[in-house]
Amino acid sequence: MTKVEFMNLYAFYSWPNVILSFVGGFLIDRVFGIPWGSIIFSMFVLVGQIIFGIGAYFKSIPAMYFSRLIFGIGGESLAVAQNTYSTEWFPPNELNLVFGLQLSMSRIGSTVNMVTMQPLNRAIGKYFNIHLNKQLGASLLTASVTCLFSTLCALIMLFFTKRAKRILSASGKPHSLNTQLIESNLPEISNHEEEEQLLTKKTENQTKKISPMDVIHFPGAIWLICIICVAYYVTVFPFVSLGLVFFERKFGLSVQDASVVNSIIYIISAVASPLFGAAIDIIGYNLYWLFSGILITLGCHLCFAFTSGQIPPLAIMIVMGLSYSILASSLWPIVAYVLPLHQRATAYGLISSIQNLGLGLISIFAGYLVDTKGYLFLEVFFIFCLSIAITATFGLLIWDHRFGTCLLNESGVSRRSKNLMTKIVDDSTVSHTSLEPVIT
Repeated sequence: MTKVEFMNLYAFYSWPNVILSFVGGFLIDRVFGIPWGSIIFSMFVLVGQIIFGIGAYFKSIPAMYFSRLIFGIGGESLAVAQNTYSTEWFPPNELNLVFGLQLSMSRIGSTVNMVTMQPLNRAIGKYFNIHLNKQLGASLLTASVTCLFSTLCALIMLFFTKRAKRILSASGKPHSLNTQLIESNLPEISNHEEEEQLLTKKTENQTKKISPMDVIHFPGAIWLICIICVAYYVTVFPFVSLGLVFFERKFGLSVQDASVVNSIIYIISAVASPLFGAAIDIIGYNLYWLFSGILITLGCHLCFAFTSGQIPPLAIMIVMGLSYSILASSLWPIVAYVLPLHQRATAYGLISSIQNLGLGLISIFAGYLVDTKGYLFLEVFFIFCLSIAITATFGLLIWDHRFGTCLLNESGVSRRSKNLMTKIVDDSTVSHTSLEPVIT
């Protein structure tokens, strides 16, 4: 396989998701529902991986390209379903920890994949006495067992969702304690009026379906989140992809040491993300955490740009791993604070599509910048991107103050008290039918 063919495997996965992530999110909200959307897209991942293994076994490049397309259709949309599942099942005062755990598990999965695939490939070749493409294909087919496990988990979640709906509907309680924060931020009224108003809001949400025009009318906070995602993540993922040569040239590291330094950011994030998520849930103030994560990352890139070994690169990358964990744990739950449940999958799909487009284009530009101008210009470009992310975060603060009544930057104490009020309202209205979320 040539380098061009190898890079095309990534292209067939990533570029279609510039559109398909949004389409997948919309289908989850409008057609499938979260449980069935998770099952359908996990099956896309499973089928894509199986075709990929078969294509490698028979040395069929077109089959491998097609499989990456199928895998990509499922993979990104499955991540959208996972995010939406989290906002459905968990209350707002627990979402930061949940998203931190999601990031941690994805990094652990990547690490396990990198550690186990080479030994698995050697063991299969030795046991079955096969080599080259047949050995690789058999290894990839064996690895598809993890995709099968993902599909089984999606089926189990369908069972849990239907069971929860049946039990809680019988008791007259809502399916989820996750009440959309903006809708629960009601004026000071009597307890009876507050209960009735909360019930009315929840009842309306049960029958709502998203329409294509709703996307145009998404609040400004969603579009600011899109800007932050693109402007921040392009300073992490493309940097890591170009990091090996950077650490070798600028700091004189060996290939092995450069690999360790380059990968430490993901190892740190796997450990730190749940810890920071729990801290954000306790303390609150997501936007302050978000701002600090971007600012610390900016400091790391300033060190890479304008220091020459005074600070060990390993230390800088460890700090960047911590800041990356802070941002991921504090940013993604904000969507649930802004939009009702029936629009969240579409919003996550929209953000993912814009992020994929930005990463694809800027990764190409970053490679061109390194080839023509060098790593200093690349770091200056990253600093510029982070400045845009900081500006967008200030925009979120302003939006929250003017339109969100400070819900995005709410304290942890306030969120917990609202969740407690929701439980009280739910427990006091057992004669009503199940209200939120919508289960299809």
